[in-house]
Amino acid sequence: MSSDKKTSFPLLPCFLAWIIPGTGHLYLGKKWRGLLFLFIIPLMFLFGMYLGGNLTVIDPAHPLTYLGKFSNIGNGLLYFAAKLVGAGEGRILDVTYEYGWTFIQVAGLLNFLIILDVYDIAVERKA
Repeated sequence: MSSDKKTSFPLLPCFLAWIIPGTGHLYLGKKWRGLLFLFIIPLMFLFGMYLGGNLTVIDPAHPLTYLGKFSNIGNGLLYFAAKLVGAGEGRILDVTYEYGWTFIQVAGLLNFLIILDVYDIAVERKA
């Protein structure tokens, strides 16, 4: 089994996959898989923002907020762009707030799984 594009530095496609979901697969020649992830992950993140979800703020008194921040960072450039423009404050009174928060968290965690998939393809563990 060999990928469409062999790489001697497997962390580059992983970094690409983290920054912009789907680009790691595109870099490795997995066109359809890359395009799917390039569409789905940002859509989930933006839908979560639309539903009034918030980006997690670390609160040392609540240790689980570190995990929330970790999953936020999994969204890569989307997360940093949202922070830069001041988005992601969340509207806790919205009925859809928790759904939005969940979409944002799941998008980041799913992207971490996608990064692992990119790594497996880059080191030729899978096609």
